[in-house]
Amino acid sequence: MSEDMETMMDLVDMSGFDDDDEDEQSYDYHGTSDDDYGVNEYPDADFMDFDDDDPLNATGVSRKSLVIFFLIDTSGSMKGTKMGELNTVMEELIPEIRRVGEADTDVKVAVLTFSNSVMWMYSEPISIEDFEWTRLRADGVTSMGAAFKELSIRMSRNSFLNSPSLSFAPVIFLMTDGYPSDNYKEGLRELQKNSWYKYGLKTALGIGKEANDDMLAEFTGTPDTVVHAYSGGQLAHLIKIIAVTSSQIGSKSMTLADDAGHELGMEDVYESKQRLLGQQIQEIVKSEGYSDSIPFDTGW
Repeated sequence: MSEDMETMMDLVDMSGFDDDDEDEQSYDYHGTSDDDYGVNEYPDADFMDFDDDDPLNATGVSRKSLVIFFLIDTSGSMKGTKMGELNTVMEELIPEIRRVGEADTDVKVAVLTFSNSVMWMYSEPISIEDFEWTRLRADGVTSMGAAFKELSIRMSRNSFLNSPSLSFAPVIFLMTDGYPSDNYKEGLRELQKNSWYKYGLKTALGIGKEANDDMLAEFTGTPDTVVHAYSGGQLAHLIKIIAVTSSQIGSKSMTLADDAGHELGMEDVYESKQRLLGQQIQEIVKSEGYSDSIPFDTGW
């Protein structure tokens, strides 16, 4: 870990987001909307619009909040070993995530699946202490663009990120085995307007030979946080590595200073967290030998 990454001190939180300008809409929990999908921009002035009386929204707050979003491809090509391995490892992963973060961090999980339509596993993020994995089935096409739009709508103080406590930027983990069947670029453009996405820790896992790593890097913003599973065993191992590492970094309080000792802003802090995540993931992948020449789809 580089020297500047080790200067972790005070809390940097996401409580300054102002969602008051967002249009109120009603949704069912299959991801559909009464209106067309739409996401308002988050101007920088609104982003830093703190309450002067309590700039960190810290009055009476004892715990910080971290939401981990899993975006999972459940299209027909995921049938068989891929979905079986994914279901099994996610059941095993939940107890490990419970140990992530400090005692004063309230970790929650939200799972969004996409195939012919998009669907949330639960109607709201669930505390990791109470979360139970529901086994997924695979069928249909890959509506990734619709999933991006739905995620943007839900990542709001008026929806899934409505915790009254200090909030870390969310962790967002995308898993897919193929190329989107809809206009994912349109959905991604909508998602990129969302400040929670902008400052969140984003990772992606390509599953099998059809997954496009370049497209996944568009989602994460950097190829360093994109990895590819060559077999069922690697899929299970990489899901655990990425989820735990992302959660550990996401739940850290961090401020950074430049060479002159001046404290850097929120954007710099979260860019540093994303960079640290990429470094750690790539180090793990290299140490495990995943960069070696292994045939795609071995053991599916």
